[in-house]
Amino acid sequence: MSRGKLHAVIIAGGAGERFWPASRQKRPKPFLRVVDGRTLLEATLVRARRFAAKDCVWIVCGREHARDMRRETGLPAQRVLVEPRRRNTAMAVAFAAQHIAGHDPNAVLAVLPADHRIPDARAFASAIRKAAAGARDGALLTLGVRPTRAETGYGYLQLGSAVGRRHAGLRRVKRFVEKPDAARARRYLRSGDYLWNAGIFVFGAQTILDEIREHAPELHRALAPLRQSPRVRSGKRVAAAYLRAPSLPIDVAVMERSRKVWTLPLKIHWSDVGTWLSLAEELGVFPGGTQVLGGELLFDERGGNLVWGQDGRGVALLGVEGLAVIETPDVLLVTKLESSPDVRKIVAQLKRRGRTDLT
Repeated sequence: MSRGKLHAVIIAGGAGERFWPASRQKRPKPFLRVVDGRTLLEATLVRARRFAAKDCVWIVCGREHARDMRRETGLPAQRVLVEPRRRNTAMAVAFAAQHIAGHDPNAVLAVLPADHRIPDARAFASAIRKAAAGARDGALLTLGVRPTRAETGYGYLQLGSAVGRRHAGLRRVKRFVEKPDAARARRYLRSGDYLWNAGIFVFGAQTILDEIREHAPELHRALAPLRQSPRVRSGKRVAAAYLRAPSLPIDVAVMERSRKVWTLPLKIHWSDVGTWLSLAEELGVFPGGTQVLGGELLFDERGGNLVWGQDGRGVALLGVEGLAVIETPDVLLVTKLESSPDVRKIVAQLKRRGRTDLT
């Protein structure tokens, strides 16, 4: 593959339901200022600009967030790709690849979720450039993270053989593994042969479109309206494509089926900050040590809690530990930190009851 520009494509279409009640449909997780004094979206944009030129940074988001995305990122409207409906990450990636390839046929895309925390932006940019070298040779790269605990909330990938001297440090992916139970997660941790699947991808725009044609034909057919005039973003054509597109993650649609998948094991700190438990770990909550994101902690007998209260409202904790106490103007959530990945069950129940005001 001849050398094309390296583009950053920030995917910001998720609902962040495991971060409820702070994350809502109207104000999802990327807009939350939870660590380092910046929103997760701002931090992602800083990382993207480390390796992509000013005119090579893109965001894919839903219609309801497009105005806020433009305002908070300062990106021009032509580089904010608006999805008319949710169709998961395979369609988001395909939409971006089809559009960018129309302007830069040899483009290499680094696909970044908008809600991860990676403190070392410089080392991350270096990793992306290394992955891009593999992508220019026709591979699909997925970044992996060495597990530090037997995590059941992440997907894993099993390491295969080394790629070779030309791409030192890159490995083939033997297989992808869905979120395991606790026993399997412990085995993966002990073996050293598995990485967390970080959901960060690097591949050529045309390469991923070719792989979609081979492995996800329904998605390929849905892209037909966009292929008619790839340099022009027609609202009607985008709507027609999304109407036909299946709702699939890019992992399921392509990555788990392709024979071209390599991985770059990340040697830097990474978290998807996906749950109140992972945020507590990021902030350094430990037995006896509580972290307060907002409000006033009046009393905490045992510690080991995560508290996000409201200004002017006190929180007192007696005889409890390992809790997330999250208060918004209309909801109070109290959950064991270890149970916080199940918060989405509350969101599902509220949706069934028609409580759109709370979701």
